[in-house]
Amino acid sequence: LEKQILMEYIDACELIRETEQDIQRLKRKKSETVQGSVKGSNPDFPYQEQHFHVEGTAYTYADDTRLRLEETILRERREIKIKVEQYMNTIPVRMQRIIRYKYFEGMSWEQVADRIGRMATGDSVRMEVDRFLKEK
Repeated sequence: LEKQILMEYIDACELIRETEQDIQRLKRKKSETVQGSVKGSNPDFPYQEQHFHVEGTAYTYADDTRLRLEETILRERREIKIKVEQYMNTIPVRMQRIIRYKYFEGMSWEQVADRIGRMATGDSVRMEVDRFLKEK
């Protein structure tokens, strides 16, 4: 697992949340009914003006295409997230904590060291992660 993937994990989680919101918005649009009225007349003589009530959905073909695309993107993003989480379960627990605090929660190295405890310093924790990532 590369350092860049860890740094982008939190953004990937946010993208998943945003994609889920977009899908829900499109699904709501699919069930919303739009109403209106139009004027028309008989096609034959005598022409008489008439009002017609029309009703339908504002959900378009483009919306349907977008919904399908968003659902595909969501599946792919979830797969990436799951791969990172599965990988995280294979590394030592201490490293899991450090990576979670630093990359997922965005803490500074000093804050991570405080959370880890055991007289760790920001520099020592940073070097520990650097060594771990070089091994991988």
